[in-house]
Amino acid sequence: MQSPAVKRALMSVSDKTGLAELAQGLVAAGVEIYSTGGTRKHLEEAGVAVRDVSAYTGFPEMMDGRLKTLHPKVFGGILCRHDLPSDMETLEDYDIVSFELVVVNLYPFEATVARSGVTMPEAIEKIDIGGPSLVRAAAKNHAFVTIATNPAQYPAILEQITSGGSTGLELRRKLAGEAFAHTAAYDRAIAAFFAKIESPGEFPEKLAMSWNRKAELRYGENPHQKAALYSEPSPAAGNLVGAEQLNGKELSYNNLLDLHSALAIVRPFGEPAVSVIKHNNPCGAAVADDLAEATRRAMAGDPQSAYGSVLGMNRPVDAATAEVLAEPGLFVEAIVAPDFLPEALEILTTKPKWKANVRLMKVGPLGEPAAALAYRFLDGGLLVQEADVLPDVETEWTVPTTTKPTKAQMAELRFAWAIVRHVKSNAIAVCKDRMLLGAGAGQMSRVDSVEISIQKAGDRVKGSVLASDAFFPFPDSIERAASAGIAAIIQPGGSRRDDEVIAACDQHGLPMVFTGRRHFKH
Repeated sequence: MQSPAVKRALMSVSDKTGLAELAQGLVAAGVEIYSTGGTRKHLEEAGVAVRDVSAYTGFPEMMDGRLKTLHPKVFGGILCRHDLPSDMETLEDYDIVSFELVVVNLYPFEATVARSGVTMPEAIEKIDIGGPSLVRAAAKNHAFVTIATNPAQYPAILEQITSGGSTGLELRRKLAGEAFAHTAAYDRAIAAFFAKIESPGEFPEKLAMSWNRKAELRYGENPHQKAALYSEPSPAAGNLVGAEQLNGKELSYNNLLDLHSALAIVRPFGEPAVSVIKHNNPCGAAVADDLAEATRRAMAGDPQSAYGSVLGMNRPVDAATAEVLAEPGLFVEAIVAPDFLPEALEILTTKPKWKANVRLMKVGPLGEPAAALAYRFLDGGLLVQEADVLPDVETEWTVPTTTKPTKAQMAELRFAWAIVRHVKSNAIAVCKDRMLLGAGAGQMSRVDSVEISIQKAGDRVKGSVLASDAFFPFPDSIERAASAGIAAIIQPGGSRRDDEVIAACDQHGLPMVFTGRRHFKH
């Protein structure tokens, strides 16, 4: 049969975004609206004529709203097959009306349990019962019923009803798929919450993941690879995926990876901090008393590599910082920051030669780095681990060498240790004056990473400090660092040859800190 005309809509939503506008459009198209509780009140306040579901069923809302729509006169009107005479006769026999449109979204369970200090009873009351049942019933019967679970779907639904009196099967099938994904994600969130309560600090027996597609990208790491960006259902504030793009071309897959890394580096610092990322490794980083100086120093760490880089900043970008970036000879692909002040935005979008293309990403206040899980997909499975986030427990640090670092050297070592964890293993970072001078990344031999970092630092290496993400297996790296003029070293320790490494440091009068914690990044 043809798509049935939409005569009635049932509305019961938690997120009321755009609902009044949808209802007003439906009423204008001759659709009768049925609703419950807070949704009905919201629509009536907007001047929409609404039939109360309780008045229709003959049963009031019960148990503090726990029981509202679970009634045969509601579900019969959703599940009836319009091309089956016996179903339609049943509607007449029991005085049931049909619903051709169901608009439902669910209690905000994930947002509730994400709040600090939420109690178990509060979480339980946000477990929706009637909502998922309505959604599933309408989605199952999508041959005849349109189901809307997201305000973003309203315009397409209203346009088809307004123009033709009904919706097309293709749209209804698409919305049904999205509806089942919506309820599946909801149930996964509830299951994850209970797993966390039952086994705090443990990995759950079953891991369920749900993500919402935010955008399809032009391509992946390479042009022959398709790619898309997905977001968490309830992402935390200050994240890249929820950022507002203020300028520039569409973000690429590689841009997003680099912006994520750039933001992760600067997020923990209390002082103004800037990171410079190239191919997902830092080629510059610095902290300073103001953002403009931090930017100048970060870009000066490895100027050659910084050309065409991605920048991360932990303060709103001001005019002085924008002027630094607008200097001749610099080229930046993208910048992520909490905000861009109007005068800075004006400079960055008018002065540099690359003004039209630079991606400017505003993420809002960064907040504290949140401990989370990190995922890595394998063929046939998934690796899950706790994310490697700052801070390390500095009380566990030891100094095994005869020469002890000065207070000034300790400050430099802390900075170097915060940076090296973001360099791909085998990782070495050479720093001075709270500025990254050279990074050795991803080498199969640690001494090769040492050589690269020293080469990158050049003449500036004398008096700098060196950080290693893992222990030195041999003293050869110490010998090379000492000959280059490195003044202090920080590393996890734990090698079978630690005694040889310590002896090499003592021979050259080098202070060395053992952190007791490794920071591989593969």
